[in-house]
Amino acid sequence: MIKTSKSMQDYLSPSVRTIPPSGIRKFFDLVSGSKDIISLGVGEPDFGTPWHVREATVYSLERGRTKYTSNAGDIELREAIAEYLHTSFKTTYEPKNEVLVTVGGSEAIDLALRALIVQGDEVLIPEPCYISYSPITALSGGVPVGIETFAHNNFKLTAEALRAKITPRSKILILCYPSNPTGGVMTYEDWLPIAKIVEDNDLIVISDEIYAELSYGQKHVSFAAIPGMKDRTILVSGFSKAFAMTGWRMGYACGHTDLISAMLKIHQYTVMCAPVMGQVAALEALKNGLGEKDRMVESYNQRRRLVVKGFREIGLDCHEPQGAFYAFPSIVSTGLSSEDFATKLLTEAKVAAVPGYVFGLGGEGFIRCSYATSVQQLNEAMERIGNFVRKQNKV
Repeated sequence: MIKTSKSMQDYLSPSVRTIPPSGIRKFFDLVSGSKDIISLGVGEPDFGTPWHVREATVYSLERGRTKYTSNAGDIELREAIAEYLHTSFKTTYEPKNEVLVTVGGSEAIDLALRALIVQGDEVLIPEPCYISYSPITALSGGVPVGIETFAHNNFKLTAEALRAKITPRSKILILCYPSNPTGGVMTYEDWLPIAKIVEDNDLIVISDEIYAELSYGQKHVSFAAIPGMKDRTILVSGFSKAFAMTGWRMGYACGHTDLISAMLKIHQYTVMCAPVMGQVAALEALKNGLGEKDRMVESYNQRRRLVVKGFREIGLDCHEPQGAFYAFPSIVSTGLSSEDFATKLLTEAKVAAVPGYVFGLGGEGFIRCSYATSVQQLNEAMERIGNFVRKQNKV
């Protein structure tokens, strides 16, 4: 027993104490172990990792491939990543010095922020956004600055909104398009004025493109492919979403050799290298899994249309997501806050969704629903949500 006059809380870092727990995980924990609940909450493909990817990993284990790789990742995998990005998104990276394999895209974002931030630097974050950006910024000593985006503009980042938030302390802009949670995308024309502001204000960009492959109706445009932006951009992506490999925790970062080298130093001292089994799986996915990836994307596209149509028929406004696998319908018409709506929907209708407020500015008044589940489950979920909304409108 420790003899102390302090509370154990007093030993904790103030920055850790003040960070709220994940709003997504709160609802995920409520679902765990409960019966008859349809979960539209967690952003995870319902597809299993393709069999040949798993088989390649098992075979590598049988051959005893269980040792460390290079800190930056197996060179064959880094070469495959560079080739894939060049072929798919017109970005060009030198595998040896400009590609780093990480433990999921999340580690890549963390490494980038820790490598760049000096205490007090401001990090510009378009919101609603992935819930980890602000907490990781704060843990790195930075100051998160939200930039609100809006449904009437399909949740795009505009030059006017970005310019209005820039101060002399602005250093980093985090981008996530296609967007989690909104499904918003940016076109080449949308990026051009943003790139001009980035250059004029000497910003570094962390571009989280984990949903790049999940674009519908138009091909994803990488911010790093915009003229003059490659050296200012750390491109972050991975295998979790498009390749149905969430539990493998395989990601990567690409960028200027000086930036990647700095991130590599932190990576060396914290995780050493990404798991070799995951690297084998990722290489197999890039070599032989692109067809399966495309088939999964087409399935998501069909479900996307089903869900958007369903919400609109229920009477909930829902902008059409052009990427990722989330719908972000407005629940303002019900008179409930997003947290009350999500809580009641879970307890009364047995459907789990994530309240929009957890995603930052502009998120209140919406819920996030993942459509990465079966059509049968989605149809049942839409029926339950429709009954729930009609009940609320009668109250």
